[in-house]
Amino acid sequence: MTLVEEYLQIRKYSEQICEPLQTEDYVVQPVADVSPPKWHLGHTTWFFETFILKPYAINYQVYNEEYNFVFNSYYETVGNRVIRTNRGNLSRPGVNEIYQYRSYVDEAMVKFLAAPLKDEVEELLILGFNHEQQHQELLLTDIKYILGNNPLFPVYSKEKKEATVNQTASDFIDIPEGIYEIGYEGSDFSFDNELNRHKVYLHDFSISKTLVSNAEFLEFINAGGYKNFNYWHAEGWDWVNSNHITSPMYWHLIDGAWFNYTLGGLLPIDLNAPVSHISYYEAYAFASWKGMRLPTEFEWEIAAKSFNWGERWEWTESAYLPYPGFSKAPGAIGEYNGKFMVNQKVLRGASIATPENHSRITYRNFFHPHLRWQYTGIRLVK
Repeated sequence: MTLVEEYLQIRKYSEQICEPLQTEDYVVQPVADVSPPKWHLGHTTWFFETFILKPYAINYQVYNEEYNFVFNSYYETVGNRVIRTNRGNLSRPGVNEIYQYRSYVDEAMVKFLAAPLKDEVEELLILGFNHEQQHQELLLTDIKYILGNNPLFPVYSKEKKEATVNQTASDFIDIPEGIYEIGYEGSDFSFDNELNRHKVYLHDFSISKTLVSNAEFLEFINAGGYKNFNYWHAEGWDWVNSNHITSPMYWHLIDGAWFNYTLGGLLPIDLNAPVSHISYYEAYAFASWKGMRLPTEFEWEIAAKSFNWGERWEWTESAYLPYPGFSKAPGAIGEYNGKFMVNQKVLRGASIATPENHSRITYRNFFHPHLRWQYTGIRLVK
C-alpha cells in the first residue's frame, strides 16, 4: 500500500465511524474527558495541516486561521486553544463545514504526497496516521458515552460487536523469575514512550490466560465488593462513595436483572463476556477480593506472547513513567507523550475499538485511575 492509499484509507475510516450519527450527536460533550465527534474530525485534520502542509507544502493556504485555536488539543508550542471543557459549546464551525475542511486538507495532502518526501516528513506523516488511529478509538468510545448517557439508550450499530470471545474457566501461565528485555525493538513505527528497550528483573509469577468475565465481576458485586472498604485503596474508596459507584459503567439494574448499554443498545449482561468499562480502582479491588493482584506492565509484556489479548485495555500496577534513556523530541511533537508521565496508570493490550494494525505488545496506553469510558478490563496475577 502506498502512503497516499494508507492516508486515504485511515481518513475514510474516521468518517465511517460517524456514519450512524445524527447531526446533533456530533456536538455533545457530556463530560470533560469526552470530546464531541466533530471536534475529533477537525482536530485530526488540523494535525496534518499544522505539522505537514503548513511547514512543507509550497504555497499552501490555511483553510481557516481561527481553526488553530479551535482544534489545537494540548500543544503549548502551537499557541492558544479552546479549553477542553468548552469543546461541546462550539456550535460553529458546523458539521458540514468540518467535512469541507477535511476534504480541503485531504485534497492538498494527496497533491503533496505525489512528490518524494524527506525522511523527516515521512516520519511526521506516519505519526499522523497513528495519531488519527488513536482518535478513531477515542471517537468510538466517546460516541458510546454520548449515546449511553442519553436516557433513550439509542442504538449506534447492531453490527458492532463488543464481545468476540467467550470467557471460560481460566488457566494460569507460569513465568519463571529472571532478567527480561522490555520495550519496542524493530524499525517500524512505535511511539516514543515505548523506547528505549531495556532489561528488567522479574520474580516468578502466574498470570491468567483469560480476562475476568462479567459473571465473575457480578460475584464481586453480590458479595458486597462495593461496600467493603477492605478491598479498596483509600483514594478508590473515596471515589466509590463520592460518586455512588455500585457497578461498572453502563450497567443498569432493572427489575432485579442486570443490563448494560452497548453499541447495539441496552441489552442483558452477557455473563461470558469480559467485564469492561471499569476503573483502575475497581480492577484493584476485584483482584484484592480474589486474593490476587494486577500484573505490572513488564509482567504483562513478557507473558502476552502466551495468551490472547486485544479485547480490552488491561489495567496494570505500573505507574506511567519514562523508560531509561527516554527523551522528548524538539518542538510540538515532543509534547506528544512525555509531559503526561505523572499520576497515571499504564494499560496494556488493545480493545475492540482499537483500529486494525494499531496494536502491539509494547504499546503503552495510560489513563488516570478513575477513568473508565474506554474498554478497560482485568487480567489477574498470583
